[in-house]
Amino acid sequence: MSENQGVIQGFKEFLMRGNVIELAVAVVVGAAFTNIVNAVVKGVINPIIGALGSQNLDNYKACLTTCHIDAKTHEYTDGIYILWGSVLSAALTFLITAAVVYFLMILPMTKWKARQDAKKQIAPADPTEIELLAEIRDALVAQRDDSFAPRSSTSATVIAQKRPH
Repeated sequence: MSENQGVIQGFKEFLMRGNVIELAVAVVVGAAFTNIVNAVVKGVINPIIGALGSQNLDNYKACLTTCHIDAKTHEYTDGIYILWGSVLSAALTFLITAAVVYFLMILPMTKWKARQDAKKQIAPADPTEIELLAEIRDALVAQRDDSFAPRSSTSATVIAQKRPH
């Protein structure tokens, strides 16, 4: 019973982590954004491509063996064929979708972030390790020199007498 409670507690902790919630939000926003991208591709890009050629590339095939074509439907009835039009269509859809995402989302967000970063004041750079070590060295040298410096005439003669010649 306690092992089940531990598993359930672990599952609750897993679900309540920030990255799981952020991932869920990203999936929902991504799905909504997919609809926008698909609408742009279907409503704007495909008609432009259709004006230049065929909108449906799925009909393009190449036969590897002897293939027979139905006279009425103009479809292959037998043989082995490659659907190269489908592959080309998927590749074009990917490139068009990537271009839409880049030019409509990534590029404007990058420019916006660059403007926001430029507005922020640049903080002074922290000293490097070498600079810190040089400061420590200088402080130690100054401390050592102060310990040997004469403070009064009597202390100077005492220090001079204690030093070996």
